[in-house]
Amino acid sequence: MRAIRLFWQLLRELGDQNAYARHLTAHGVQHSAAEWRRFSDEKFRAKYQNAKCC
Repeated sequence: MRAIRLFWQLLRELGDQNAYARHLTAHGVQHSAAEWRRFSDEKFRAKYQNAKCC
């Protein structure tokens, strides 16, 4: 049973569900399509903002 729980937590972390839950808590907002979009945009902007050169 513990292995299943660990596997499920790993999937949630890889799928950004845990990060999204932390985002909702930190900003004091509820889940919505617009909030998920805002979260995703922030994440991708941070990831690709500093492009790597050759």
